[in-house]
Amino acid sequence: MAANGSAQNGSVGDVPEDANQHCPGTEAETAGKAAACAGCPNQQACATAPKGPDPDLVQIAERMQTVKHKILVLSGKGGVGKSTFASQLSFALAGKDKQVGLLDIDICGPSIPKMLGLEGQEIHQSNLGWSPVYVEDNLGVMSIGFMLPDPDEAVIWRGPRKNGLIKQFLKDVYWGDLDYLIVDAPPGTSDEHISIAQYLKATNVDGAIVVTTPQDVAIIDVRKEINFCKKVGIPVLGVVENMSGLLQPLSSLTFKKIKDDGEEEDVTEAVLRELLQSSQESIYAYSEVFYALGGGAEKMAKDMKVPFLGRVPLDPQLSRAAEEGRSCFTDASCRSSAPFLNKIIEKIQLSVETENE
Repeated sequence: MAANGSAQNGSVGDVPEDANQHCPGTEAETAGKAAACAGCPNQQACATAPKGPDPDLVQIAERMQTVKHKILVLSGKGGVGKSTFASQLSFALAGKDKQVGLLDIDICGPSIPKMLGLEGQEIHQSNLGWSPVYVEDNLGVMSIGFMLPDPDEAVIWRGPRKNGLIKQFLKDVYWGDLDYLIVDAPPGTSDEHISIAQYLKATNVDGAIVVTTPQDVAIIDVRKEINFCKKVGIPVLGVVENMSGLLQPLSSLTFKKIKDDGEEEDVTEAVLRELLQSSQESIYAYSEVFYALGGGAEKMAKDMKVPFLGRVPLDPQLSRAAEEGRSCFTDASCRSSAPFLNKIIEKIQLSVETENE
């Protein structure tokens, strides 16, 4: 059942979207038994479901007491670089001497273990609960990817089982004292999103960062993601436009002359000598990759009255860092993307840490 995030006529708990008028709510003692429930497609489920507060929510709240800031990283569409952003955000905060946890709730497509360089690692249990897998002493990670015997194995689960694992991650993982818990969610607004919003509702979530690419086909879905956040009461910390044009140092490009017969001639040395002879500064080449007919993420954020955090250019070196499971901030290889990421992350820090002072 999908909750619509609002109660009607003083109802108790969530009200399913396809519920009858005057629904008493899924948590009411009369759920599934009231006169208004007759003929409702949810009647049997509501009548047999356990009533009252979920005792697991108390345990989740207790676990989250040691976490100062909780941030969700969301996207309306897959392939926009959400997990890359979540992993690099975690690397950056850990690099600033923060205690960081990264929770991957993308049950069917867990990419965080690879992006943190933790493929093949396993979860261990102690008397305190599940222990995260650590990249550094101050950066722990939890993902279903650590539970799969084969990384190519498909996770074919229905909603209740996925929801149960998310709940288990929140109540059974012992993070210790954290400055930040970053939650990487799958694309869309489905079971995992409803669950994480419900389970963290009473734990003072700082908000969500929504990642998109500039083209309308992504922006359309991101609008839905932002509306989802508003409906379930999660503040939107801001929107990040990823892959916002290709920005590369001129010296890293290759130039070719294509002859009439289709033969290629490498003219890189001659072109760079001509272009760079008058300047000693670093020169970058920029090119649009996606056609942003509707004005891109910045206009969308303005229209929907949420903050725009900034743009991150498409950078092959950032992609390489994600593939190799390392931070893009530890060397100078990500020259095109790291400054933009740093600026966005500083805004996020300022926003959540100032809000909680």
